[in-house]
Amino acid sequence: MAETPPPSGPETSSAPEGAGAGIQDKIILVLEDEPLIALDLKFGLETGGATVRCAYTLEEGLKILETEPVDAAVLDVNLGRNTTCAPMATKLKDRGIPFILHSGDLDRHGELISSFDAKIVPKPAHHRAVIATLSSVID
Repeated sequence: MAETPPPSGPETSSAPEGAGAGIQDKIILVLEDEPLIALDLKFGLETGGATVRCAYTLEEGLKILETEPVDAAVLDVNLGRNTTCAPMATKLKDRGIPFILHSGDLDRHGELISSFDAKIVPKPAHHRAVIATLSSVID
């Protein structure tokens, strides 16, 4: 019987737990209206070597984008009060800044989400899944 090769992936990586090679030394904008989810993502991304800027509203996110450098972003689609991340996604696309969507509203916002042509990590998800997906879109 042939030997099974050792597993590959984050569990066998020499990088810190939750790290993604693509996020090391990057500035990541997290736009998320749920503070606990935002803090979980912040912790995971920072563990992976990124600098994180959290925004809890669209307005905060747009201000960060206008005043600070951003290398990539993680966007929640539904930001409450009938607000979505669409304006942020448009600005990021216009600037050539990669982003992913982290959403639990895939059915309700399906058409909107598909218009972004971005990778999606459905909620709930461990921050390692978000980091892996984000790493895949960063050059």
